[in-house]
Amino acid sequence: MEKFATFEEKIGVTFRDKSILREAFTHRSYINETREKGLAQNERLEFLGDAVVELSVTDFLYKKYPHATEGDLTSYRAALVNAVTLGDLAIDMGMEQYLLLSKGEAKDKGTKARQIILANAFEALVGAIYLDQGFLTADMFLKSHLLGKTEEIVKKELWRDAKSFFQEEAQDHVGITPVYKVMRELGPDHDKEFVVGVYLEDEFVAEGAGKSKQEAEQHAAAEGLKVKKWGK
Repeated sequence: MEKFATFEEKIGVTFRDKSILREAFTHRSYINETREKGLAQNERLEFLGDAVVELSVTDFLYKKYPHATEGDLTSYRAALVNAVTLGDLAIDMGMEQYLLLSKGEAKDKGTKARQIILANAFEALVGAIYLDQGFLTADMFLKSHLLGKTEEIVKKELWRDAKSFFQEEAQDHVGITPVYKVMRELGPDHDKEFVVGVYLEDEFVAEGAGKSKQEAEQHAAAEGLKVKKWGK
């Protein structure tokens, strides 16, 4: 477990149960390839961590923005907990070098699929912290590493409904209504990840990933705004 000691120091959390930290970084592909006994994949921890993240973020936003509407708070939260934000955060934290992946998955760097794996690992890490040390420690971890992004998201209006905004901009600039198409589906039926492309007629503009088609469409639209440099 020495491999993870540097990471523990970096995030400011020392685990009592080191095996649960390793589990948070263990992708199902690693288990399927190595058949290592006594090691579990991180999907159950991800399931738990997702709920912990949502509660922590919701509580924080509710208190920080007492006059915000329910709709705005929901949009702020969605911008904070989506796969793009969490995947980027996991990269910034150096989580990628600790992932336990199959040889095939390990080669697949810099892709949307890898970003989803990292976002899931981040949620699994939060679940592991919660199990090992309780909600307060998990909440403090999220305040230190995730919730600091809130003000930038609100100030720059990154929480806006990207899909609606992209449609408005597309109609203003080129007179075309965007179309979204599912490009790939990743993972088992109970835990699907969707990759969706946004098109302007026959022109592919960008793609986005999410745990639902709707979330993936929002991410594709956000990427489309960047590609087209609209709304600047």
